[in-house]
Amino acid sequence: MGPSRFRTLLLGGYGNFGARIARRLAGDAGIELVIAGRSAQRAAQLSAALAGHCSSTAFDANGSLALLTSHLREHSPQLVINACGPFQGRDYRLAEAAIAIGAHYVDLADARTYVAGFGRLDAAAHRADVLAVTGASTVPGLTAAVIDSMRGGLVRIDAIDCGISPGNRTERGLATVAAILSYVGRPIQVWRDGRWQPLPGWQDCGRHRYPEPMGTRWLAACDVPDLELFPQRYGARAVRFRAGLELSLLHLGLWSLSWLSRVRLVPDWSRHAALLCRLSRWFDRFGTDVGGMHLSVRGSNAQGHALEREWMIVAGGGDGPEIPATPAVVLAKKLARGELAARGARPCLDLFSLDEFLTALEGLDIRVTCQTHALR
Repeated sequence: MGPSRFRTLLLGGYGNFGARIARRLAGDAGIELVIAGRSAQRAAQLSAALAGHCSSTAFDANGSLALLTSHLREHSPQLVINACGPFQGRDYRLAEAAIAIGAHYVDLADARTYVAGFGRLDAAAHRADVLAVTGASTVPGLTAAVIDSMRGGLVRIDAIDCGISPGNRTERGLATVAAILSYVGRPIQVWRDGRWQPLPGWQDCGRHRYPEPMGTRWLAACDVPDLELFPQRYGARAVRFRAGLELSLLHLGLWSLSWLSRVRLVPDWSRHAALLCRLSRWFDRFGTDVGGMHLSVRGSNAQGHALEREWMIVAGGGDGPEIPATPAVVLAKKLARGELAARGARPCLDLFSLDEFLTALEGLDIRVTCQTHALR
């Protein structure tokens, strides 16, 4: 009999991010992957297309806690990965069910309130001797790893600024669209000048220049976990996070919709996510498949010199969605190899390094730059 493999149940396994996680875990000799979702047919089709130790099952992640616990127990996973977004307005039933059966848990949540409140599961996770992680995605998993890699030599961090802009031709799922629309025009609490201030979502528009072939992109205010977690974690007086759409027409169109929410004509655009997602498909032939992210940190070194460090990642060939999918892949492989001793429930902080993240992206059309500038 060969060595036992780390049994991993991937929920939402055929979705936009889930399918990318599945493809990268299926080839790991130490992992037995079960692709799960509401459609048994779609899960089976992806499982059949992948090499490695892979199977599939039907699984509805929206059941009661008792039902979810029972279903998870039937599959006996050692790890549950939850790629069933959007996470805005979700509770923690799935994570609770995983903890109840003694399985590790990882999700890709980018919802601020969900990630910020996840620590309420910490005591239960410690009692079960498991690790439960939320936000294993671009935010806050990757963004924190980038800041940690750039803060060396800085005795003080004054400001953090981040922006993300996917290519228009890059595949995007309904969950991602719904997550963005959930805060368009609605008040976001942002940390500026050392205090909380309100800012309407998808406003605070501006342009940022990225390396070619990405070029200059529009960005607007987003509501993400970083806004809640980073002021205390890094002691910065200002934390800014924006995202943008490659096509100016779509970006500024969404900015226009944000005003309708501000005057309460449309309280919640996420209710119209399916329609707006279909309308956006009319523009799929325009733009590029190139997207990326920047993250800058301003602070001072021990000599009192003010510095700005800016890190950028640019993805071509439609590989942009691999970036938010990678933290879950890194954590799954580390858990499978027994390399993560951490236990409890927590946001995705201090669980992998930037080097580990970038190593997992090798072979993809992804380039990284980092520069340091002296400030007056």
